Amino acid sequence: MAQTCATGQHDDHDVYSEQCPCRMLLDLLANKWAALVIGLLDDGPVRFGKLKSQLPGISPKMLTRTLRQLESAALVSRTVFPDVPPRVEYALTDLGESAAYPLGLLRTWAEENIDRIAALNPQWAS
Repeated sequence: MAQTCATGQHDDHDVYSEQCPCRMLLDLLANKWAALVIGLLDDGPVRFGKLKSQLPGISPKMLTRTLRQLESAALVSRTVFPDVPPRVEYALTDLGESAAYPLGLLRTWAEENIDRIAALNPQWAS
């Protein structure tokens, strides 16, 4: 049976439906870089350079892309200060703050269970 997703009331949304916009949001939140950026912003506004230094392995291009996607979803705000040179800070919006809690639980679960998973499957060992 095909699932449907209306674009109106929340009760009609179905993340299992291929056409539902919820799926695009879930895809964004399930992205490791988005989840990590949201975690770093949970303590307050952060500049691009500090985000980059706290996320080893992310390229400037990927960080920019991730921040733009989060901003597009209204999860992150970008503030430009009229300094010389211009200073830019990123912060969670109220909506972003509401996503930070469940993502924090997921990050904590990963940290608490990686050793158990690695013991069962050596490919997960560091």
